[in-house]
Amino acid sequence: MSGRVEAIWIKRSFGGVMDAAVEASLVAGKGIERDAGFGRAHRQVTVIEKEIFDRIRRTLPAAEPAMRRANIMVSGVRLAQSRNHVLTVGGVRLLLRGETRPCERMDEQCPGLRDALAVGWGGGAHAVVLDDGLVRVGDDAELSAPEPPPEPSP
Repeated sequence: MSGRVEAIWIKRSFGGVMDAAVEASLVAGKGIERDAGFGRAHRQVTVIEKEIFDRIRRTLPAAEPAMRRANIMVSGVRLAQSRNHVLTVGGVRLLLRGETRPCERMDEQCPGLRDALAVGWGGGAHAVVLDDGLVRVGDDAELSAPEPPPEPSP
C-alpha cells in the first residue's frame, strides 16, 4: 500500500508545542532529532492518517491534524492492524510497534476528538526508526507486511 507524507511535526517538549516542519532528520534506534521523544526505546515516532482526519472533520470541523500530536501524517496508507509492519517514508524505514491510543489532551483541544480517534486505530501508530535519513513532506510512503518468521531447521 503506497501513499505520501502529508505533514511533519516536531514536539519541542513533552506536553509542549508541535512545530510544523517541511523535513525531519531521523536516527536509527533514537527517533526524530530535536523531538522531545528522541532516544525513547519504543515510541520514537508517531504516525497518523490524513484520511482519518478528513472523516473526523465532517463532524468536528474544528479538529486539526496537529491536535493529535503525532510526528508524521501520511495519506494513502492504512495503519489499522499494522503492528510489526514496516512503513517506509522517503528512504527511512519505521517498524510500526502498535496502536497509539488518544488521550485526554485531544478533548482539551477539541471536545469530542478523543472519542472520534478511539475507533479503528484512528489515533495512528507508534514506531521505532530502523534507518538514518531525512523525511520530507511530499515523500513517498509505503507500508509493507511483516516478514514471516524463518522456518525451523529439521
